[in-house]
Amino acid sequence: MDRLLVSIVEARDIVLAECGPLAPVTVALADSVGCVLAGDVISPEDVPPFANSALDGYAVLASDTTVVPVEMPVVAEVAAGAAADRPLAAGEAIRIMTGAPMPPGADAIVLVERTDRLDDGSRVRIHETVVSGQAVRNAGDDIRAGTTVFTAGTVIRPAVAGVLASVNAQKIEVVPRARVAVLSTGDELIDDGSPLGPGQIRESNKTMLLALVSECGADAVDFGVVRDDEAALEVVLREAADTCDVIVTSGGVSMGDFDVVKAVLSRIAEMQWMEVAIKPAKPFAFGRLRNTTGRRVPVFGLPGNPVSSLVSFELLARPALRQMMGHRGPLLRQGIAAIADSPLRRGTDGKVHYQRVHGEFGADGRYHVTAGGPQGSHQLAASAVASALAEIPDGDGVAAGGEVFVYLLTS
Repeated sequence: MDRLLVSIVEARDIVLAECGPLAPVTVALADSVGCVLAGDVISPEDVPPFANSALDGYAVLASDTTVVPVEMPVVAEVAAGAAADRPLAAGEAIRIMTGAPMPPGADAIVLVERTDRLDDGSRVRIHETVVSGQAVRNAGDDIRAGTTVFTAGTVIRPAVAGVLASVNAQKIEVVPRARVAVLSTGDELIDDGSPLGPGQIRESNKTMLLALVSECGADAVDFGVVRDDEAALEVVLREAADTCDVIVTSGGVSMGDFDVVKAVLSRIAEMQWMEVAIKPAKPFAFGRLRNTTGRRVPVFGLPGNPVSSLVSFELLARPALRQMMGHRGPLLRQGIAAIADSPLRRGTDGKVHYQRVHGEFGADGRYHVTAGGPQGSHQLAASAVASALAEIPDGDGVAAGGEVFVYLLTS
């Protein structure tokens, strides 16, 4: 079996070249949050649709407040969602609530705190001179009809969804969330809570990967633990290819491995078996499995050691999933230059090391990191609460006080 030795950049380029954005779909606004717009959104109407009061107070003619204090009769009251039943005449005031339409004839609002209520509200004394337009929100102040509100590629965050609702965008064209099949294989894996037998271990990678898939905005689909049976695994993989956009497995990709994952994927999919010049997560497999419709579904074969599986997902699978879901910005997690408060040691071996570290922002505004404990690829517990991955080039490591580039796992 050919084995390709590549840098992390080369491996990521191979993956991203095969993982283009999914075909756009139209969804209800409520289902669009977190997705990426597939097309521009143009407002069909003004926001706000009418001139309205920016605060609680009294609608007046500004010219009537030139000399203050001044007393006026209160001839009407307008609440939000209602409209004045008569126009405002010179020398009159209309009580108005925030968001209520401006009465015809009125051109300014006097804040209620600048007034005195007289005669049980039938009159008002005004203590402030206002100018025309004061505290008035005109039609289209926020958005004009015909304006491009958002362009394709915009991530629909909660505030974006609020704007879309304000322009009556009830159906949204988006790049859909990727459906990602996650499965583990092995007779040794136990996931039902039963006592461990000889040679058995608790399943953990699938649980972790399902959560990582969900965290990056995709829909994780649990395909369970598949026993070491080639026919059974092929059935599961083909079902996953027919019902999901991506398949993620862990284990069976190391040089010395020969298990059902490698045997089946080598036979039914177009796979590249790589050795990536990083530690951990050196072994990695990527390919395409053609489903019954002819679509070539990406397959990620992640290494079986838990920390290696975590790191390879972060550096290779996560950016691919985000690209498939239409993200155009940085596909990796946020990266920043940090200060190492403790030495980050390593030896020369021709690889880039990704150490799990603990970090926080200091009083100097810089992000400071310390070593995150044991760095073995099997020691997930020591990595579970790490806040960043420190990228340490080949060499002797980073001395205390030195600068190191990190990816924030909490971003």
